Amino acid sequence: MLNNKSKIGLFFGSFNPIHIGHMMIAEYMAEFTDLSEVWFVVSPQNPHKQKLTMLNERERLHMVQLAIGKDIRFKTSDIEFYLPKPNYTINTLTYLSEKHPTKQFVLIIGGDNLQSFKKWKNYEKILEYYYLYVYKRQVSIKNNELLGSRVTIVDAPQFEISSSFIRKSIADEKCVKYFLPREVDEYIKHMNYYR
Repeated sequence: MLNNKSKIGLFFGSFNPIHIGHMMIAEYMAEFTDLSEVWFVVSPQNPHKQKLTMLNERERLHMVQLAIGKDIRFKTSDIEFYLPKPNYTINTLTYLSEKHPTKQFVLIIGGDNLQSFKKWKNYEKILEYYYLYVYKRQVSIKNNELLGSRVTIVDAPQFEISSSFIRKSIADEKCVKYFLPREVDEYIKHMNYYR
């Protein structure tokens, strides 16, 4: 615990769709670090990504809710739906910190995001007030100059799967039921998404 505040991990993403790779990272963070909860922050629009094949934000939020079910370690957040667009992580962090003064927010990011972190809006301010828990991806992060007291490399299992792979596989009529939480797979089939 830091300053007697409960530590909440913020896992940002489009989750288009959420898959077992996301769930494995969230579970690792909840079980093997000092985080008391992980909040899935569903992004309506990422300034660095195009919106091609992007499902409606409410549908993506609903699929995250289906994925976490009744697991009390996890929560969903639609906060970015209500912030001005394009939104930046620093705005979300500032808003959440003001709204929840008893919580210490920790940013959960992949190693690839750490590589480009200096391009983030107000990245110095993020590092001044928040901690980063970085899960490895297939990039070298050993000698990253940002590594330090506020940046922790977390040894979460690597599972190279992407939402774009799942969308393409569904469009190609491949079975991906073991790549998705069961309820999410059933919902995508029921709604005929990504076909």
